[in-house]
Amino acid sequence: MDTIICPHCKKSFELSQVIIHALQEAAELKQKAVFEKEKAGIQLKAEEKIKKELELRKSTNQKLENQLISLKKAQEENERKRKEESEKIKLDAQKKAEEDQRLKLREKDLQLEQARKVNDELKRKLDEGSQQRQGEAMELDLEENLASTFRYDEFLPVPKGITGGDIIQIVRNKFGSTAGSILWEAKRSKTWSKLWLIKLREDMRKIDANDCILVSDVLPPNVKVYERIDNVWVTSYAYALPLASVLRDGLIKVAIAKSSASHTDEELRGLYRLITSESFKNKFEARNETIRNMKLGLESDERAMDRIFKRRKVEIEKLERNNNQLYSELQAHVPSLLPLKEPEMIELESGE
Repeated sequence: MDTIICPHCKKSFELSQVIIHALQEAAELKQKAVFEKEKAGIQLKAEEKIKKELELRKSTNQKLENQLISLKKAQEENERKRKEESEKIKLDAQKKAEEDQRLKLREKDLQLEQARKVNDELKRKLDEGSQQRQGEAMELDLEENLASTFRYDEFLPVPKGITGGDIIQIVRNKFGSTAGSILWEAKRSKTWSKLWLIKLREDMRKIDANDCILVSDVLPPNVKVYERIDNVWVTSYAYALPLASVLRDGLIKVAIAKSSASHTDEELRGLYRLITSESFKNKFEARNETIRNMKLGLESDERAMDRIFKRRKVEIEKLERNNNQLYSELQAHVPSLLPLKEPEMIELESGE
């Protein structure tokens, strides 16, 4: 009973040794199972630790990658801003250069314009000076010819405030008696102006001259030698002296007629001197001009009113035709429509 036979090898062993061996095997198996369990636990912890380290590293790598992406985006944004800033600086510099160039060109244009204006002004002054000198030369030559031709007459400068005249000729006979006066004006121009007549006529009245003569290089149409236009004698330089002779003789004859007239009544003589004076004649001529201008204005207003009345008459007739036509078309579609009655004429206070 203290021995046991092994069923495999048929050897006999002591029971105590078998128990001890079995216990040892059991202990070894238990120890091995514990070791395996501990080993598995250690391996699991190691795997979990490795997994956590991998996840941590992965997270760290992801953060680094995100940081790299952000850094790259920031670098790209900085590069874009730098390029934009550089492009803006370049555009600003280009705009500034263009603006400077434009201002320089504008300055040159302004300088050229100012130079042109100065040149035109100098040219105008030269032309005016030349024209004025020509007019003065013509005036001096005319005065010299008049003085040498009519030795008994006196030639005076035009008073201040009378810009339309050049020479005042005081007509005298051989005995020194004054017969009247003539206002002269010389014009050297390329074009004719009717305003010269108005100004010279007004200046003639200011000095109470008997007549006025305008000597011009350019004459109005249909004037060949000399002509009286609006109470102003107009002639060329070639016919100035013959015209002066005619007017001068007329003034002397009128003066002789005035001096030969006798009036017993002093008041009648005063009235006669008044109505035969140049001042009285000039006043009536001024009134006649005013009346003529008023008449012309009235005729212009009448023509304007005639045009207005004609236009209104045409509009009324057109409206009446359209109204009758429209009503006839309505009667064609509506036979029961009553015909229009003729409107009654209403008499106004004026009798119309």
